[in-house]
Amino acid sequence: MSEAPTNLLDLDLDGLKSLLKELGQPAFRAKQLHSWIYERGVSSFDDMSNLPKDLRAKLAERTTLGALSTVVGQTSKDGTHKRLYRLADGPLIESVLMPYNDGRRTACISSQAGCAMGCVFCATGQMGFQRNLTEAEIYEQAWRFHTELKDKGERLSNVVMMGMGEPFHNYDNTIAAVRRMMSELGIGARRITISTVGLVPAIQRFAKEGLQVGLAISLHAATNDIRSALMPVNRKYDLQELVGACHAYVEATGRRVTFEWALIAGENDSAREAHRVGRLLKGLNCHVNLIPLNPTASYEGEPTNDVNAAIFVETLGMHHISATVRVRRGIDIDAGCGQLRDRVEEVQPSS
Repeated sequence: MSEAPTNLLDLDLDGLKSLLKELGQPAFRAKQLHSWIYERGVSSFDDMSNLPKDLRAKLAERTTLGALSTVVGQTSKDGTHKRLYRLADGPLIESVLMPYNDGRRTACISSQAGCAMGCVFCATGQMGFQRNLTEAEIYEQAWRFHTELKDKGERLSNVVMMGMGEPFHNYDNTIAAVRRMMSELGIGARRITISTVGLVPAIQRFAKEGLQVGLAISLHAATNDIRSALMPVNRKYDLQELVGACHAYVEATGRRVTFEWALIAGENDSAREAHRVGRLLKGLNCHVNLIPLNPTASYEGEPTNDVNAAIFVETLGMHHISATVRVRRGIDIDAGCGQLRDRVEEVQPSS
């Protein structure tokens, strides 16, 4: 049986040096290879012009640049691009690239295949949990968008860990991948955001990382009974414990917390609910991102209307809490928040 090829994205500079030493190459070749992969964003060995041809041939034979296999890509009418990848052992994941008129290019990255959190309005939560992604599998999603944009004279400017999965359920690999995005792709910490459903011990741990990376928390309800019905995690870490952890995070880091709120018509989009949010978050340095619910196959809720969304923002303002209604993107290709699943099922191979 032939040996599986080495994924170069699994190797740091020292790992590249060890590999090239096995191939009879001097140590400086590792720095050249590292530069091609990370600084110049090259994804083909043929383009690595300062490496000897015989070395390029050996690398092509014995290694790969990444382990994700593209199944299909789709582009929305608003320019949002969704990519479906197959992992080496079969599971499927999705990543999204969102271009903005101001020049930002934001990647939405997955941390797991599926999700174990079970939020009822989220398509990924409805599909169940398959496995954690490795550090390299998380990182590669950003690296691929980075290299493709570089070819067009553009750059990947922002990353949000809001794709498939709960990043803090895969804490070590997520943080390691984020550090690589910063060091190897040159993405500033303040341009990276990690989103969580509210795993309190992980929030406490994250506060000690010393990173300037943003923290976003899926809130969606201001009372424990409603939130527990929408988000099972609340039965383990309720709102009082969660908000307490957020106060401690802000005190430890000096950074603002962002709360995500899916506005569901007739469920959590009233002024009364906004007042509850205001009282819940009183005194906390935070911002609320309001997102009219994105449709999924297994949840019957509907998005709020513009009038109720505006009233929600105004009501939060009475409590001195800043809030904005986020523009929904990629809805026509199921690339919006909470939608990353449905296209996966359509191409999922039969067992």
